[in-house]
Amino acid sequence: MCAVNVFARISNVLNMERRKFLKNSALASSLLLVPNFVKALETQPLNTLGYKRLVIIQLSGGNDGLNTIIPHNNEIYYNARPRLAITQNIIKLNDDLGFHPSMAPLRALFDNGEMSIINNVGYPNPVRSHFRSMDIWQTASHANEYLQSGWLGRYLDEHGNQPYNAIEIDNQLSLAMKGEHFNGIATNNHNVLYKTSKNPFFKGLSDHFDDKHLSEHNLGYLYRTMIDARSSAKYIYENTKVSLSQQEYPQNAFAKQLKNVAQFINSGLETKVFYTALSGFDTHANQLNTQKRLLTQYSDSISAFVKDLKRNNTFKDTLILTFSEFGRRVKQNAANGTDHGAANNIFVIGKKLKKAGFYNKLASLSDLDDNGDIKYEVDFRAVYKTILNNWMNVSSEGIIMSKHNSLDFI
Repeated sequence: MCAVNVFARISNVLNMERRKFLKNSALASSLLLVPNFVKALETQPLNTLGYKRLVIIQLSGGNDGLNTIIPHNNEIYYNARPRLAITQNIIKLNDDLGFHPSMAPLRALFDNGEMSIINNVGYPNPVRSHFRSMDIWQTASHANEYLQSGWLGRYLDEHGNQPYNAIEIDNQLSLAMKGEHFNGIATNNHNVLYKTSKNPFFKGLSDHFDDKHLSEHNLGYLYRTMIDARSSAKYIYENTKVSLSQQEYPQNAFAKQLKNVAQFINSGLETKVFYTALSGFDTHANQLNTQKRLLTQYSDSISAFVKDLKRNNTFKDTLILTFSEFGRRVKQNAANGTDHGAANNIFVIGKKLKKAGFYNKLASLSDLDDNGDIKYEVDFRAVYKTILNNWMNVSSEGIIMSKHNSLDFI
């Protein structure tokens, strides 16, 4: 249940005027309060969450992987994209593949063995709808399976004990962060979140109801959810040391997200998962300039973020995963763009990678699927399972339902 519905139901019981309620429920805009957080979970020891931290970066819209990691020695690539192929200033990483020119800030991570690029990641029977494919990635479902909980939400179900164990830098919580019983917390500004949570309106609810009334009105879980949210807002506010983030960041919204994440990590919050997103990658037309701008934002921001973590000695315990819901068609379209595709590359950034550089080769561009897309070779759920088992140090059983072997990048 979303925040608006939660507070609306409470408001109806209190017979408040709708206008007054909406005025006082600003918390709904900065925090998504989804279903009841099971109180029994609060007794679980925190170390079951694992020691390491995970930062997820979602490139929304379907980033064109072929113009991100460029097969600069492949004639098929250039023939399929006579106006769209990158031909100049490619940052060559080996004899076959290289970075888009806008990704120069990430060259040091690649050279230092702090980046693993996994090619041809996808799933069977790929779906080319943004919303459905993103649901599949966020829930770790099969293409024909519809799940109501996300893979990170199920991680919280199994191992979490507070909403702030997972934080999304947004005003709404992604499906990935929603469990069946337990959920992360969403906020764009932890200061605003805290100030809103201290609104007398919310405190007044605890004075108005006792447990009997809450039970009678079936509002007990709503009340407890709000208390959990207020407690999380207080914890984040009181334990985030803004002065620790002295790294200079680019002036864009994505960099601001990562700066917030760095502040939380460097402050030592008991948060194990952070979720961020950079949108705009649906490049059906005029792709060159759009992708150049977005990859510049991504690369400059990641570079600053890693430097910030290294400065505070927290990079060694942080893993960064970047994914997009699908790649793009190999052949360019008539509008100087690319249409929805299937398999794509993902980036894993961290200090303790077993296999840095290129984890695998790019799939054949002469052996495409029936839609003209790169065939997947690595199931994305194997990536999730590897992260849970080998990085978060928890069992993936019950979280990732499909049967895939772990990979060997960490």
